[in-house]
Amino acid sequence: MEILFGLLIIAIGSFCQSSSYVPINKVREWSWESFWLTQGVFAWLVFPLLGALLAVPEGHSLGELFVNGDSFRIWMTILFGVLWGVGGLTFGLSMRYLGVALGQSISLGTCAGLGTILGPVLLNLFFPELNALQSLTAAVIWGVVVTLVGIAIIGVAGSMKAASLSKEEKEAAVKDFNFPKGIMIALLAGFMSGCFNVGLEFGKDINFGELTDPMFRTLPATLLITLGGFVTNAVYCLWQNKKNNTFKDYARKDLWLNNVLFCALAGGLWYSQFFGLSLGRSFFEPGGVMDTLSFCILMALNVTFSNVWGIVLKEWKGCSKKTIAVLLIGIVVLIVSTFIPELMK
Repeated sequence: MEILFGLLIIAIGSFCQSSSYVPINKVREWSWESFWLTQGVFAWLVFPLLGALLAVPEGHSLGELFVNGDSFRIWMTILFGVLWGVGGLTFGLSMRYLGVALGQSISLGTCAGLGTILGPVLLNLFFPELNALQSLTAAVIWGVVVTLVGIAIIGVAGSMKAASLSKEEKEAAVKDFNFPKGIMIALLAGFMSGCFNVGLEFGKDINFGELTDPMFRTLPATLLITLGGFVTNAVYCLWQNKKNNTFKDYARKDLWLNNVLFCALAGGLWYSQFFGLSLGRSFFEPGGVMDTLSFCILMALNVTFSNVWGIVLKEWKGCSKKTIAVLLIGIVVLIVSTFIPELMK
């Protein structure tokens, strides 16, 4: 029962994340880089900071934790956050060229597989005494494999979509639709985004131990990762602001209330996935199969819900029944992948 409750919490966070790009449609007359940077302030700084503060017991502070903690683990966590930031940046671009459904599917699928495997592998490389590789059990590997199969099926649906739509239909669904370019960016985004889970592995002990509520123990590490990611994205977005002469976006006082409000909403919804992940993992056995596979489960659910939104937003409009059927099969496989550990007991 506890496992189901943990999965439910992760699913709620996943649904919120998959909904985070809907407010984009409410942001008016801003360039992509201006929106991305502004929502990033909330998604990667404000809300992660508030979340991390929940992990601080009375009489202590985050400053104390970061100053007195293991500096190697802290800096490695930030480093993987910087690398994840590249993935987050190209993740946004993948949706620009492929749409919410297909862009998230391919990026998050790659992220799910590599993120789950690379975490224990790299942790074992630096700290062999922890024997982190033992967490990669058969159930974990099968869970990852089934997830990737689901992603591949959805990728096939996306390829069928690209082949069947006319130029006008593609532009109606996704303005800048470009399948070859989008696929390359999405794969890069997925590879780099997998560094988020690697950062979580390196930073999982950055807390106050027994003094920190188990529900919030990964949130300080989450803050360090998103901080590193924010630096990467801020540098790129500010460069784009200068290149495209879009700094003037921030000076549009008539748009501030509307745009900042929806950017804050998008940021809060995005952060919900990792807040939910932290809460949900507290219901799993530490170091157990569900705990190890939790990141992969989150990504699988993100893909599932993002495709639901893709249908709602009519990104699959004009596709044949066969294409939609393939898409739905992929979604079902992803849902099944979240229960693989329990099915293999």
